[in-house]
Amino acid sequence: MIDERLIDDLWLSPRPGPTALDSEVMTRVADAPAVRLRGASLAFGARPLWTGLDLDVRPGEFFAVLGPNGSGKTSFLKALLGVVPLTAGTVEVAGRPVGRGEGIGYIPQQRSFAADTPLRARDLVALGIDGHRWGVRLNRRSVAARVDELLATVGAGSYARVPVGQLSGGEQQRLRVAQAIASRPRVLLCDEPLLSLDLNHQQAVSRLIDAQRREHGTAVVFVTHEINPILDYVDRVLYLADGKFRVGEPEEVMTTEVLSELYGSRVEVSRVNGRIVVVGLPDATTHHHEHQDPHEKEPA
Repeated sequence: MIDERLIDDLWLSPRPGPTALDSEVMTRVADAPAVRLRGASLAFGARPLWTGLDLDVRPGEFFAVLGPNGSGKTSFLKALLGVVPLTAGTVEVAGRPVGRGEGIGYIPQQRSFAADTPLRARDLVALGIDGHRWGVRLNRRSVAARVDELLATVGAGSYARVPVGQLSGGEQQRLRVAQAIASRPRVLLCDEPLLSLDLNHQQAVSRLIDAQRREHGTAVVFVTHEINPILDYVDRVLYLADGKFRVGEPEEVMTTEVLSELYGSRVEVSRVNGRIVVVGLPDATTHHHEHQDPHEKEPA
């Protein structure tokens, strides 16, 4: 079973710090695409989720991954995390092969902490700074200052000392953003981070993520079932459906013609008051329902 908690543990558990690189390697890493896939394919049993994907995500780009249930959205993100291996092809994140965790921030789906969780808000954020270190912190003051800075960035200073289990879903998700950006990552991977949030909290979290890429050049890979909350920020989308895919700007991909071709049946796309409305999907639902990938329930 691939448990979502295992992915959380991957980024919260102690792990080696970054390795020092010489100036030549540093320059090469800085110039490389933030995410690079070549000939990438992923199958679920005998069924391909996608085949032959060549993709570069640029530093500072806001890149959304869309698609219906079982299309491979979450599996795509897990491939970038190194949790799910590709069937074929190669993938690099932050200029390195996947699985090393360097230069990557991760925001999971919103799941509430137990009400009696003793961990305070600032403690959760601190794990993003020194979670890779064993034992006692060597520089408590610098860590505390960085935590204060991050809490201020996401507007969470007023509940810094409150146990996380007592916070709302939106407040908890702000803390996850702070934790994910604590190490100043080159790539920020977001797995349905707006699920279960109300509209105001969706907008707040989306703005925080967009600010990170604009101010620090962080590439954002944002898996979502609903593009409208992030439509103002998205540069390009990857739409996965029925073993096929299309990459391009939202205006190029989110059209009646393109989605009808991907699904193999008529799909209507309309724009109403600045929002994209998709109707007529083969599963007899609208584009606004929650999607789930098969890898979430099947063995790795």
